Amino acid sequence: MEKYVEMGYDLVLEYGPKLVGAIIVWIIGGIVIKTLTKGFERILNKRNIDASLKPFLTGIVGALLKVMLVISVLGMLGIEMTSFVAILGAAGLAVGMALSGTLQNFAGGVMILIFKPFKNGDFLEAQGHIGIVSEIQIFNTILKSLDNKTIIIPNGGLANGSMTNYSTEEKRRVDWTFGIGYGDKTDDAKTVLLDLMKEDARILSDPEAPFVAVSELGDSSVNFAVRAWVKAEDYWGVFFDMNEKVYNTFDKKGLNIPYPQMDVHVHKN
Repeated sequence: MEKYVEMGYDLVLEYGPKLVGAIIVWIIGGIVIKTLTKGFERILNKRNIDASLKPFLTGIVGALLKVMLVISVLGMLGIEMTSFVAILGAAGLAVGMALSGTLQNFAGGVMILIFKPFKNGDFLEAQGHIGIVSEIQIFNTILKSLDNKTIIIPNGGLANGSMTNYSTEEKRRVDWTFGIGYGDKTDDAKTVLLDLMKEDARILSDPEAPFVAVSELGDSSVNFAVRAWVKAEDYWGVFFDMNEKVYNTFDKKGLNIPYPQMDVHVHKN
């Protein structure tokens, strides 16, 4: 009986301080983790991170801190953690390789939600597709095309590839190319084009007044470069209306919109 008492006494002397220290570290560590997690959540709130991403990021940070705390506590109790950490690392590597594509899309989604290169409702051109952003998910971004098709783009390629966001600026420049026939007066064409743009209240004078200049002497026509600044939401309306007005007005002003043509010379022997 005394033998067992002595063994118990020795165990208490050997592991008692470690156990007490581990309990203290566990309690203090839990308090520190809660404090750090709340601080991280406040940072996310200040940076206006997407609401759907906040709980996930906060949970990831909290889980990593808890894993570190468990490993520290077990190490204090004398449990060898080297093999456990190695197995955990190998398992994580295997899972990462198996889910490489999915993890890439996840990482891309996180980057998009944090840095916000676009938002819901933006008119976007990316990965060979054009449409309005309907929803930003953690793995995919969903676009609605102009003919109301649903386009699903993985976030991995979207975050790493180039894109054009047509909605970030308040103003856009509209560009046209109009042609007149050889023999028509260029000054008359310039006057007609400038007058048509001045009549449209949607066309702005800032940051640049409407611009018209001869850009090319083509095979069948004298071509004009025409440029005007408009509000982003007026872009397509102004573009289509101007095309129609030019078609109807050129004919009334005696200006010809030429067809492609070729002169053929026949020589008789």
